[in-house]
Amino acid sequence: MKNVTIIWFDLAKNVFQLHGAAADGSVVFRKKLSRPQFRKFAAAQPACIVAMEACGSAHYWAREMARLGHEPRLIAPRYVKPFIKRQKNDAADAEAIVEAAQRPTMRFVEPKTEGQQARAIVFRSREQLVNQRTELINALRAHLYEFGYVAPQGIGYLNHLAEIVEDEDTEMPGLVRDTCCDLLNLIVQLTGRIDMLEKKIAALSRHGTMTRRLRTMPGVGPIGALAVETFAPPMETFKCGRDFAAWLGLVPLQKSTGGKQRLGKTSKMGQGDIRRLLIIGAMAVIRWASRKGASEGSWLARMMAKKPRMLVAIALANKMARGIWAMLTKQEDYRDPAMVAA
Repeated sequence: MKNVTIIWFDLAKNVFQLHGAAADGSVVFRKKLSRPQFRKFAAAQPACIVAMEACGSAHYWAREMARLGHEPRLIAPRYVKPFIKRQKNDAADAEAIVEAAQRPTMRFVEPKTEGQQARAIVFRSREQLVNQRTELINALRAHLYEFGYVAPQGIGYLNHLAEIVEDEDTEMPGLVRDTCCDLLNLIVQLTGRIDMLEKKIAALSRHGTMTRRLRTMPGVGPIGALAVETFAPPMETFKCGRDFAAWLGLVPLQKSTGGKQRLGKTSKMGQGDIRRLLIIGAMAVIRWASRKGASEGSWLARMMAKKPRMLVAIALANKMARGIWAMLTKQEDYRDPAMVAA
């Protein structure tokens, strides 16, 4: 019997589909095991490559396989799909990911630590609560609009909405007023929970060495710094800052052929959370520069003079991503280019 060099398993809640292959890619076994059986089976196997899709619980199992002496490899599902021959099922997925993991040019996902996943839960929980609060505010605006009361979008106008609801002189049925008061109470509760999570994120950003360094860059706040620490792989995995910017999706979409370079809109193919926060931070820098005035002759001043604001923001976010890569690889704080040139 050939020795197994790579095992792939399809993650599930209760039943795992396994596919073992030898060094030449030939099939050694196909198994379907329950969760307790799989843990015992993995512990009894000699050290080998264990590949799986980067999906729910994948990072947990990657850490478990590493503790058992195996070499875990996580592959993004979109990179596995081209290797599925015909019908999609657990066995076909297992065979496809074994073939994908054996490709010399395959890109793997860096397994997250327990600390990274814990910070990710805090980050995701805040994001979910913000979305829920936005949904409630929009619902409140829509209800009031049905009775002729119009309010601008944004949480900054929540007090205006509250004044309309609480004013006894406003003409609306009592049932509508009571319902809108309930929505306002829910919004206040969600705001309190969001504030608590933001304080926790700010504390994490103050105590972490990486996050403290990242916050020295203009446009990177506590939430953005925590997102980079949580969702970005080690910067040593990128050859240069441009690779990190491309990983974030802050580069043009290429449709080049025949030796002719054709660049389109921003690809948006990378890590969406960091990309979004960098663009938001870049917009904050641009707004500040619009009020205070950018340094004369600087890159930002030249761009703002001739390009649309959103285009400048994306270009600045790209520069910020490259700067983050340089700061973390060189272990240095942010240095203002104007001050360095002087």
